Amino acid sequence: MQGYTTVFTLLSALSVPAIAADLPIEWIDSDTSHRIIRLSKEDGTQSLYFNQNAYSVDGKKLIVTTPGGGIATINLATREVKPVVPGPVLVLATGRKTGDVYYTKRLGGPRAGRNVGESIIYAANLDTGTTREVVKLPPGRSVGSLNADETLLLGTYVDGADPARQGGGRAIVDTRFGQPNYEAVGSDGKPMTYADAKDLRLHNALMAVRAGAPRVLFVVNTKTGELKDIFREHEWLGHLQFSPTDPNLIMFCHEGTWHEVDRIWTIRTDGTDLKKIHTRTMNMEIAGHEFFSADGKMIWYDLQTPRGQDFWLAGYNIATSKRT
Repeated sequence: MQGYTTVFTLLSALSVPAIAADLPIEWIDSDTSHRIIRLSKEDGTQSLYFNQNAYSVDGKKLIVTTPGGGIATINLATREVKPVVPGPVLVLATGRKTGDVYYTKRLGGPRAGRNVGESIIYAANLDTGTTREVVKLPPGRSVGSLNADETLLLGTYVDGADPARQGGGRAIVDTRFGQPNYEAVGSDGKPMTYADAKDLRLHNALMAVRAGAPRVLFVVNTKTGELKDIFREHEWLGHLQFSPTDPNLIMFCHEGTWHEVDRIWTIRTDGTDLKKIHTRTMNMEIAGHEFFSADGKMIWYDLQTPRGQDFWLAGYNIATSKRT
């Protein structure tokens, strides 16, 4: 449309508890001139995390989670909301080959913890809702990504021990946003700011992980269920991502306080060609929030030089190592 930009949004009780039910279906924002279209019809509907593929193969449907922890689609043309999988489940991504949505059911329940009990990976057809079991994972293992041709799942586990406890402050979930509201008291006995409390908690968690049992990256074959460990180290491994186009390329990160870790890494599914994607050039330089471009040719990430002062969207060309 001429004269304004169209913005699609999901509105939930987490962010606008008092007025979500009264908002119109669409409106023009007076400050930005954006045309805003409300897609959700039920408070508590949420979009997927930014690195999870949330669209059908044809791009016409958006995957969302429902207040009960289930999965639904929103038709972007008609805005029809259609339930696909009842909750509670943990959604992984939409397959780029079949278009099925993959999700996890924990046999101990959705809040049993990432490393407690067995879990089963399922896939459901977005049109018919027909569900198939993909693979059952042994206790202590969880998966977080699906590769481009849907032949492998990628996950982590702690080798030979329970996950190290995260310390350094008390995390309380802020019900407005569904995010931890970190709290801690400083050496002066006064409450820390949110940022300082979060730093303390993440630092202590990182130190506990480094002192504990090794963390392991593994892949599981979606056809045979075969498990294969590909990498291990005493670092807090997370943010697992397969390339959207190369089924054998993995990106993962070292979690923790960003200024204390080398965060962004790639590795092949056979455990070879480990690469650090970014090396800091100054004290307190941080990089993170990494994601693949849609064509799989670039890795993009949030770069701050130093932290909190100069902000960049940085790019790394996978084929040439050229930086943007």
